[in-house]
Amino acid sequence: MPQTMRALVAGKVGEPADVLRLESRPVPAPRTGQALIRVKATPIHASDLHVLRGRYGFTPEFPTVGGHMECVGHIEALGPDTDGFKIGERVVAVAIPAVPGPSVAGTWQEYLVADTRRLLPVPSQLSDYSACQLAVNPLTALLLVTRELDVQPGEWLLQTAAGSTVGRLVIALSKHLGIRTVNVVRRREAVAEIKALGGDEVICTEDEDLLRRVAEIAGPDGVRKAVDCVAGVVGAQVSQALAPGGQLVVYGALSTHRQTDPAALTIPLQARSVIYETKAVRGFWLNRWFGATSPEDALRALSEVRSLVAEGVLSIPEGQPFPLERFGEALVLAESPAHGAKPLFVFDAQ
Repeated sequence: MPQTMRALVAGKVGEPADVLRLESRPVPAPRTGQALIRVKATPIHASDLHVLRGRYGFTPEFPTVGGHMECVGHIEALGPDTDGFKIGERVVAVAIPAVPGPSVAGTWQEYLVADTRRLLPVPSQLSDYSACQLAVNPLTALLLVTRELDVQPGEWLLQTAAGSTVGRLVIALSKHLGIRTVNVVRRREAVAEIKALGGDEVICTEDEDLLRRVAEIAGPDGVRKAVDCVAGVVGAQVSQALAPGGQLVVYGALSTHRQTDPAALTIPLQARSVIYETKAVRGFWLNRWFGATSPEDALRALSEVRSLVAEGVLSIPEGQPFPLERFGEALVLAESPAHGAKPLFVFDAQ
């Protein structure tokens, strides 16, 4: 095992392309209850970039290795008196920090020390380029539908950004569970694709009124459960579209994606709708969920995700690989409006 490794390090808060540098760092040593992972592939999530900009729900100490979500690799070494895994075993490492809590080692490096309670063996049929995306987005979809809202078979679930990665997973999971989905998209050309994925109804905000269409689709009983990752005006419209007593869980704010003013990250709710119709609007953040959930419960949820993927219920498209040396290209692709495959940092061939 080498003594040093390559790592993509941000020296300070700022635009990722400006502050990231490829550096050589010592390979860390695992302590009791930890494993040293030789990373094979790790995705570039939008939240990873927002952390470096200082616009996320936590700020690490700088300099910091980029990437704070997930990766796939092989166990290179185990800490003293650490059982439950074998050297060479392929695992997904969940690097999401608990909130509040200390910074966690970033995933954009060749070797990573991880708590063995955050490791999940990977199904053999899943490639590295898919397995490195096993935790964050599929787990978010599962938790939103089954834990946060407990949507039952036959119920309607309204969701925004249906063409996003999480949106597609919500459609697949809902179809499996017998849940009917109302899916909101921005562009008319996305409608046929969402229907082909199994979306029951699709509303295009480019040329349709969201409130009127929800009323037409759901009838007098309305939609009582919704998830939103857009916020802003669209999030407010989803709240208005809910039936009395309905629940809206907000897990993102795509409408402010490039916004630098914190005051712009808003959802302009109508007080009458919230008060007199007793609607509930609350947030969901996977980091905080990990902080509030026991390691055992978190591992059970991740195992459920792994089973759904192994059974073919949930599909994880392979990402597009980039070596660390080409991080500039990968960052541009990560925030392109329609980048297709998720960009990944990879460290050697599969």
